[in-house]
Amino acid sequence: MKKRSGFYPHVRVRGGGAGAISQAGGVLLVETVRRIGLDSALSAALEPWRRPRAVHDPGKVLLDLALAVALGGDCLSDVGMLRAEPAVFGPVASDPTVSRLVDGLAAAGPRALAAVRQPQADVRERVWQLAGDAAPNAGGEVVVDIDGVLVLAHSEKEDAAATWKKSFGHHPLLAFVDHGPEGSGEPVAGLLRPGNAGSNTAADHITAARQAMAQLPKQHRRGRRTLIRTDSAGGTHEFLDWLTARGRCLSYSVGMVITDAIHQAVLLVPASAWAPAVEPDGDVRDGAWVAELAGDVLGGWPTSMRLIVRKERPYPGAQLRINDADGMRITCFATNTTGTPIAQLELRHRQRARAEDRIHAARDTGLRNLPLHDAAQNRIWLEIVQLALDLLAWMPMLALTSEARRWEPKRPRLFSAAAHLVTTARRHWLRLARHWPWTQVITTAFDRLQALPNLG
Repeated sequence: MKKRSGFYPHVRVRGGGAGAISQAGGVLLVETVRRIGLDSALSAALEPWRRPRAVHDPGKVLLDLALAVALGGDCLSDVGMLRAEPAVFGPVASDPTVSRLVDGLAAAGPRALAAVRQPQADVRERVWQLAGDAAPNAGGEVVVDIDGVLVLAHSEKEDAAATWKKSFGHHPLLAFVDHGPEGSGEPVAGLLRPGNAGSNTAADHITAARQAMAQLPKQHRRGRRTLIRTDSAGGTHEFLDWLTARGRCLSYSVGMVITDAIHQAVLLVPASAWAPAVEPDGDVRDGAWVAELAGDVLGGWPTSMRLIVRKERPYPGAQLRINDADGMRITCFATNTTGTPIAQLELRHRQRARAEDRIHAARDTGLRNLPLHDAAQNRIWLEIVQLALDLLAWMPMLALTSEARRWEPKRPRLFSAAAHLVTTARRHWLRLARHWPWTQVITTAFDRLQALPNLG
């Protein structure tokens, strides 16, 4: 009988190696920080939290936490990944120093949150300018998606509560700028809420929208060039009144609950009024139609509001709801956009589903759980997660092209690459493994970053 050698080669393991760098692809994020000036901006904003004779800059500590989260960390002590590679990430604070900074920022409350957010807003505008045609506002419009996410808790953390899905944890409300089909998205608001917070709480949607507007360039903080999209949780009188208030007048595409009045109005729509729904490539969407409702069903809502309804054959095995009609799944949304065919408006609203991809990426970038106990501490953690997601959105926007711009954070193609550290003529070089399939992607992206003007 032939002896099997096994599927994998037998190797021996020994410590004591030198010159090898793990997580070498993280140099792309480090270079992004340097080129856009985020390091100096955060350092200046967090200067009030720097203790006398302190060795570590609070801005650097916060950035190190964000980098660790971007590279897969999910707790404060994971900053040790960076501490092990000083040639790439520089000196990294000890775990007690990191914890003291987070506790200090948490104790400062809104003042610390504002200090962290303002540099992000300033740098965001620079990044969009540097990105040119790849920026999310290149077409003249910015799309902001607001959605909630459930974060489970496995211990009695502050504000953890039973959720509407019968789980236990928190229910943050997040907002993302949509980068379209060619990119990902970047967070512009994060509101930490108890697990039992309502999905359709208008005050929370208004707070999240205010935070989001403050993160956008000034020309996009009001007016029709900014589109706010939400699911039916945003379909409240208070939120729509806020969006359409004089002096703000934002564009919106907001899901609406199918009330009995809307259900009855749908039943009265003649067959000739239904238009085929469309796909992104312009083809007709099979088994789906759209129509616009008018009349009494709009009473009490903003005067500029349009109500568009879609009916679609349910997928095999799907259960119809009580507010569906004629064997069709019924959904509707409100918008104040005019001059565009309703099929295109419905497609635009359906593309809000990309927010689910952003939430999926956030879960893979530190939002799988909230690692700290106090709510104030976890608010700082949520800011760290958003900072990490910003870096993961800005780096591809500035340095990657085509499909690589859409790679999700958990894919180990870029950041987990190994390299050999070589010192020549007092210069440090990272020599990436020749056999790594994505070495060329990394080196090309690094060259693009270095070609940018240094704003640091």
